[in-house]
Amino acid sequence: MSRTFLYARVSTPDQNTANQVLEVKAAGFDVNPRRVVLECISGSSAAGERPFFAKLLDRLEPGDVLIVTKLDRLGRNAMDVRATVERLGKDGVKVYCLALGGMDLTSPTGKMTMGVISAMAEFEKDLLIERTNAGLARARSQGTKLGRKGSLSEKSRIEVLTLLESGTSVSQLAKDFCTSRQTIMRIRAGAAENQHQDS
Repeated sequence: MSRTFLYARVSTPDQNTANQVLEVKAAGFDVNPRRVVLECISGSSAAGERPFFAKLLDRLEPGDVLIVTKLDRLGRNAMDVRATVERLGKDGVKVYCLALGGMDLTSPTGKMTMGVISAMAEFEKDLLIERTNAGLARARSQGTKLGRKGSLSEKSRIEVLTLLESGTSVSQLAKDFCTSRQTIMRIRAGAAENQHQDS
């Protein structure tokens, strides 16, 4: 006999999952309270990194139905959602999304819809990368120095190099200059590279 589960997620503690539960009831689904899984975790977390969702995946069996109110409840982006739906489909679990008219995402129509959503997400990602690269190229051509500003002043960097030469450890310098070991190692590597270029 198939069982129906509801996965409701919010991103922050000041949000409430009650609306999602009510939305599912209003859509005509009768979900046993023991099969309602509520989770408060950022939407930027992949589906597999969500503790309660991971436990839910272990509970689901072939023939079960999983309901979500929106696609973003299932993953951090279209690709993650698609991978989750495909995995559930292979396990014989139907996935209904209320925002898509209660469509079963594991059905042929649902798979086609997921394909279109994934293609649009990929397209948007490519456009964003293209715009970012164009902006960086324009900034470089205008002489803008890119990258993060160094955490230490030029004077402090010279002090660090002097102390390194005198045998002070990287860890001690990081502590003394209130910075990370990586910063000290980058300064040392940069100085070594400059010496190599000068020789």
